Amino acid sequence: MKSIPRVLAIIAVACLLMLFFFPLWEITLIAPQYPDGITMYIWINQITGDSPGTLQNINILNHYVGMKMIEPDSIPELTYFPWVVGALGVFGIIAAIANKSWLYLTWALIFLVLGALGIYDFYLWEYDYGHNLSPMAPIKVPRQSYQPPLFGSKMLLNFNAKSYPGIGGIFTGVALFLSFVAFWLKMRFTKTSVRSTT
Repeated sequence: MKSIPRVLAIIAVACLLMLFFFPLWEITLIAPQYPDGITMYIWINQITGDSPGTLQNINILNHYVGMKMIEPDSIPELTYFPWVVGALGVFGIIAAIANKSWLYLTWALIFLVLGALGIYDFYLWEYDYGHNLSPMAPIKVPRQSYQPPLFGSKMLLNFNAKSYPGIGGIFTGVALFLSFVAFWLKMRFTKTSVRSTT
């Protein structure tokens, strides 16, 4: 039973590392001209689509309303985020090996803070692309912005934009939850052990 926190931490690290194999987030645009939708996948190190021309199509659509082109090579987060995830995974393994309450808690809190910062950074990225429009845009709608929703769906002119976690994002949420469970169980087992020896 006392090894459960360690096992949970290792499972949490494995879930976190799924970010290297599955997208973190996905944004889908549905419109009359795209009834099946076109989806952009945001990974920790790249941005792809459900077809080779997806990103190009989205950039063409963005051009008409004055949005900047989405150029993955110019997004610094895609360069350093894999290192952040890797470091967080290593920290989790260290916590599992040491099997100490304070290490589990420290890891979980750092995980939580980094996750919150990542979501905030994503919001700022969306805000910049949706609000800083070119005055030379072919289509201009007064007081109209094109920021996709952070989570959920939103109508942007005739496009229904849907933004939800990808498979990697879901795994990350599970990993965060398990990191706190590992801490809680370790604290519980420690208290039980102390009581049994007194």
